[in-house]
Amino acid sequence: MLPKNLFSMCKCLHCTGTERRILFAAASIACAFLFMACSLFHTAPVMPAYGNVTTGAERTQEYLPLLQNKRVGIVANHTSIIGETHLVDSLISLGVNVKRIFTPEHGFRGTADAGERVNTAVDERTGLPLISLYGSERKPSPEYLKDLDIMIYDIQDVGVRYYTYIGTMHYVMEACAENGVPLLILDRPNPNGFYVDGPLLDMEYRSFVGMHPVTIVHGMTVAEYATMINGEGWLEGGIKTDLHYVLCEDYDHLTLYRLPVNPSPNLQTQLSIYLYPSICLFEGTIVSLGRGTNLPFMVFGHPQMANTDFQFTPRSVPGATNPPLLGETANGVDLSGIPESYFIERRALNLEWLLFAYNNTPRELEFFNGFFNRLAGYGHLRKWIESGKTAEEISATWVKDVEDFKKVRRKYLLYDDFE
Repeated sequence: MLPKNLFSMCKCLHCTGTERRILFAAASIACAFLFMACSLFHTAPVMPAYGNVTTGAERTQEYLPLLQNKRVGIVANHTSIIGETHLVDSLISLGVNVKRIFTPEHGFRGTADAGERVNTAVDERTGLPLISLYGSERKPSPEYLKDLDIMIYDIQDVGVRYYTYIGTMHYVMEACAENGVPLLILDRPNPNGFYVDGPLLDMEYRSFVGMHPVTIVHGMTVAEYATMINGEGWLEGGIKTDLHYVLCEDYDHLTLYRLPVNPSPNLQTQLSIYLYPSICLFEGTIVSLGRGTNLPFMVFGHPQMANTDFQFTPRSVPGATNPPLLGETANGVDLSGIPESYFIERRALNLEWLLFAYNNTPRELEFFNGFFNRLAGYGHLRKWIESGKTAEEISATWVKDVEDFKKVRRKYLLYDDFE
């Protein structure tokens, strides 16, 4: 530690008055440089970096004892893997009594289109019943829980409010709480977990693409998010789930994570996952995001968009059998060349692409549809875009939202944060 009184220290060294003054001046200069260095070190942002993470599902020794002699339900999809083996297959091979599988949007194998109703069926590989939570029912019924001793949730999320897997988790938590079934979450990293941004959801616009008062990018893993749902009393009637979790190893909110499999049919690259928080808002407009091309969620366009130098034509393909603007040639923008470092350094939503599309599409077209406000989570964004506000002016309006949410979020973090 630095001495509180440098002049006294010089006296203790039996220096002469002149020597003391020289030493004091030298020490003062040294301290000044030291404090400057400390200040610079303290304020310099630490950049996120890729690491070798062990997911909760991979830590089988941590949770297998909880499953012994238990009747188990599993909420899973194609991302529920241990290495190259599906979690369900792995648990069955280890003698776990899996009773049934519950599936979210895109189904168990992850091939259904966005928004496509998924029907209850049977998994051909295991013969287990598949109960869809993205069809006529989004909440497991008591009939499917009455013979279960524990439920497992293991799905890779991308950390964005309108990605529906956290909506599925909400209803699973609620059903488990109502029926006295403990819920075990096998945690996975959040690939967008290194920042928080966007407006808080106005609960007037609550829907399956926005169920909780959180920012668009929430910066939490699913285990952290589940503890927040419980802690904030967001389940019906404020009930609580008997919640357990297995955390990831070697992960914090400055750790980047490259997903081993696509989380959904049209998020096919790491770049599309980084783009998703900003450009998914186009789903509430007449603009195509390239579904039905080889660059989904990496391009955007419309046949009447002006001032562009790129074109694409959506086709019917697996995972996008009837995409927007099917068979039409769209004029647009190709974002596939943006380096990943742009998002890692920026750590914020980008509204410039949405504003560009709006400002270069004829006004006689109805640019926004009824889905836009639900995605945005409030009604102001559309009004501000239509009134000509800049991206900086719009982003400034949710600075307080971000700070308020961070205070709530901080209470439920299970890993070291990015700030």
